[in-house]
Amino acid sequence: MVSATGRSIDNGNGYTIENLIQTDAAINHGNSGGPLVNLAGEVIGINTLIVRDTGSGDVAEGLGFAIPVNTAQAVAQQIIQQGYFARPYMGISFQPINPDIASRYNLPAQWGVYITKVEPGSPADQAGLKENDIITKVGDITIDETHSYVNSLFTYKPDDQIAMEVMRDGQATQLQITLGEAKHNQ
Repeated sequence: MVSATGRSIDNGNGYTIENLIQTDAAINHGNSGGPLVNLAGEVIGINTLIVRDTGSGDVAEGLGFAIPVNTAQAVAQQIIQQGYFARPYMGISFQPINPDIASRYNLPAQWGVYITKVEPGSPADQAGLKENDIITKVGDITIDETHSYVNSLFTYKPDDQIAMEVMRDGQATQLQITLGEAKHNQ
């Protein structure tokens, strides 16, 4: 039972798991990693986590999330080919932007990510990205409601050189960046 798609969960460590499938199917302890299937018996996701405590004292029962199967296939293929998943790394902290946030803060872009920090010496720093820039395009993928920043970034691999479009001082600017490889703590 799919109750929503395109959901995001903040893991509390500065990383947001994006584009999740929200399911009402029971995911009990030990069932993470099992398949989420449609009525035709096709795997559409990999059960990943459940939410029990909302932080407000309320308990959420039966609220589970699954990674879409196309994301899982891309990761699995890379693990098969090279033995690990090499995540591209830019070296920024950011806040996602959607039309509601853009309207509330009078931002010049409806979709994108607002850069809150650029790590010194990182690929983003070397490319000239700055705090307060808004990334609106990663390579040839425009960030929008169906193309998140993280998922767009993950279509590339470390050492790829890609163009990025950013809004800076209300003007669209093109930058080139050579992606680094994320270590486990990045």
